[in-house]
Amino acid sequence: MIKKNHLPGIGLALLIALIATMIEGVLPGNIIGPTVIAMFIGIIVRATFFNRQLFQEGVQFTSKRVLKLAIILLGASLNFSIVLEVGGQTVAVLVFTLLTAFLGGYILGKLFKVNWKLSGLISAGTAICGGSAIASVAPVIEADDGDVSYAMSLVFLVDLFLVVLYPLIGRMMSLSDSFFGYWAGTSINDTSSVVAASFSFSEAAGEIATLVKLTRTLAIIPTVLIFSSIYIYKQRSHVGNKAEKVKVSSLVPWFIVFFVLMAVLQTIGFIPQSVADIMRSISRFLMVTALASIGLKTDVKALMKTGIKPLLLGVTLSALVVIVSYIAVSIVIA
Repeated sequence: MIKKNHLPGIGLALLIALIATMIEGVLPGNIIGPTVIAMFIGIIVRATFFNRQLFQEGVQFTSKRVLKLAIILLGASLNFSIVLEVGGQTVAVLVFTLLTAFLGGYILGKLFKVNWKLSGLISAGTAICGGSAIASVAPVIEADDGDVSYAMSLVFLVDLFLVVLYPLIGRMMSLSDSFFGYWAGTSINDTSSVVAASFSFSEAAGEIATLVKLTRTLAIIPTVLIFSSIYIYKQRSHVGNKAEKVKVSSLVPWFIVFFVLMAVLQTIGFIPQSVADIMRSISRFLMVTALASIGLKTDVKALMKTGIKPLLLGVTLSALVVIVSYIAVSIVIA
């Protein structure tokens, strides 16, 4: 329920979301998505002028409740039938890259002593679709806003590097349009970055990469469910140590149930495509608004204290995914 004291914070987040969307619309090449722009604007506003008493309640509401609504509506854009379009070979490559991202993220997280929530967010962003995956997993594991901001910033910076590097490597190695499309679609993080890198190589590569990336995005569903299960297990173990009992139903993030239900309804054709398109657009804008709020809640000084270890984790993990994807495409697709 929206209360009167929520309105200033909600209004500020909406304003930032509108500005971010406008900026994204005039930037060339789709290099940076509006969620990242909104988060950075929010961080800047927080660091320069932010009246905590006036905005805090609304910002808190937007970063939690609005984000969950955005995730529910996101389900309307996920259609399992797309797997049939790309075929089993593409799915095989995705299995290799997803396993590399999540298993590699777990091992590197232990090696660099990064907390499991931050390493999990970085793994999800690297494995699936950057900011959208991070934003979807964050409320399930009740991640700190600083961890969300760090993970999204890291994935964005890696993507910037890959957008420039991929076409150069592709031309230097004389890769075919098909090979490049599969490679970019299975290894670059954010959708906007996949589009930017692949279409700058060729239109045919861009079309293949976009289709592969849409298939990869479906991995959000099992990923969110798995992270939810891990969080429930950890919470029950923690409570169990205190000799208390807790109902699983109290830990289940029910918005994820509706998120999965929306994806199922979209797949079976219950949701008309025109309605699904509208819901996707609303979801996208609400997620931009929520990320603006997360930026408004992020303390830059605290973010800097996170240190370089998560950065090393993210860069190493992305490099592993890039290499494994190239090898898998060479074996399975080429």
